[in-house]
Amino acid sequence: MRLASFALCCALALTGCSAEPVDPALSRLLDNIERRLAIAEAVALHKWDRQQPVQATAREQSVLDAVRRSAPAHQLNAEHAEAFFADQMEANKLLQYALLSQWRLDGEAPDLPRQDLQSKIRPRLDVLQDDLLRNLARFRQSGSALCPEQVAVALRQREGDFLHYLAMIRATGQLCE
Repeated sequence: MRLASFALCCALALTGCSAEPVDPALSRLLDNIERRLAIAEAVALHKWDRQQPVQATAREQSVLDAVRRSAPAHQLNAEHAEAFFADQMEANKLLQYALLSQWRLDGEAPDLPRQDLQSKIRPRLDVLQDDLLRNLARFRQSGSALCPEQVAVALRQREGDFLHYLAMIRATGQLCE
C-alpha cells in the first residue's frame, strides 16, 4: 500500500499536478471568504457572553435581502449572489457551533478581547460583503468548465486547521453552480 501511495505521489509530482496554479480571481475570493470566517470567533464570543443562539434568522434575511439588491451593481445574478451568501453564513455558523461546543466542554470561553456585535463586528462584515460581491463577480467572469476541480485544489493548498478547511468547503458549496 505504501509503495502504491509513493508511486502515485511521484507520478503527480512528475506531471506537475501537485502544485497547480490557482486562478487569481479565485484566490482573491477565497481570501475574502477566509477573512469573513475569521470573524466567526468574535461573533461566537459575543454570543457566548450574552447566551444568544447562533441562529439569527432575521439578521440573515436582512443580509440576504441586501445582497440581492446589491448583486446587479456587480453584474451578478441576484439568486446566485444570495445562494453564495447563504453559504457564507452557513460556514460561519458551522465554526460558531464548533467553537461554542468546545467552550462548553472546556467549561469556559477563551480569555480574548471581546468586540461588540453591533458596533464593531457587523460593520466589518458589511465591508466584507461588498468585497465578496466584487470578487465573486470577477471569479464568475473568469469562469471555467473545471471550476469544481479548481476550487477543490485551491482549498487543499490553503493553510489552516481541519475545521476551517471544512468551513471553506461549506462556504464554496455552490460557487461553481
